Amino acid sequence: MSVTSLGTVAAAYLIFVIFLCGACVGSFVNCAAMRKVQGEKFAKGRSHCPECGHTLGVRDLFPIVSWLFLRGRCRFCGTRISVRYPVTELVTALAFVAVLVRFGISLWTLQHCLLFAVLLALALIDLDTMELPNILLIFGVILWAVFLPFSASPLKGLIKGGLGALALGGALLIFTLLMDKILKRETMGGGDIKLFAMLGLYCGPAVGLLLVLLSCLFGLVFIRLRSVRGQPFPFGPAIAAAAVPSLLVGPQLVSWYMGLFL
Repeated sequence: MSVTSLGTVAAAYLIFVIFLCGACVGSFVNCAAMRKVQGEKFAKGRSHCPECGHTLGVRDLFPIVSWLFLRGRCRFCGTRISVRYPVTELVTALAFVAVLVRFGISLWTLQHCLLFAVLLALALIDLDTMELPNILLIFGVILWAVFLPFSASPLKGLIKGGLGALALGGALLIFTLLMDKILKRETMGGGDIKLFAMLGLYCGPAVGLLLVLLSCLFGLVFIRLRSVRGQPFPFGPAIAAAAVPSLLVGPQLVSWYMGLFL
């Protein structure tokens, strides 16, 4: 069911709810990623300030608003809170709203919201550790497989997804091995190739090519931003960022581009 088919009040309420859910998911994923980096169990213990260790209350944990209300500082020790928290929450909330607008009230909205949460976790962990956990990549594959039977043509979806994973993962693996041999250094990490392969299941070959192109463009921008501070930038966040427009409007962009020649 499309959001536009609802009344104005109902549509506005639904968008507000999905925005709030996205912000909460963004906050949770960011916290889980931080605990992963710090070696803590994300499901153990209440949220606390990483500096003073004080347990945080409700008014410290409300997405986006708490950071603004506290002026970006811990209420107990005054330590500055990274702007990464509200930015992550806002970006996730907007992504969830975009998914709702694109897919309406459907199973595909649920699937893509879950996938974007996984991509967010991968991007944040890769940003801090230069690693992409296999468990999250496997979860992305399982998520695709679970929703596959509910598609209009499961067999067609299976073939398209398999070709997409093979085209992205296989082709990039061969290209990377060749470039590693020529340049005598690692040109792309194995985690990045596996992430491309996982997303190939969702994109298929055609949109997958768009994903690779957008990933390179996002990567150039991110590298430029990080190079100012002299810090290396992993490729995972660029791939995750490029996956959002690729999955939301990729088929339309590919059809429009192909229409220029046909």
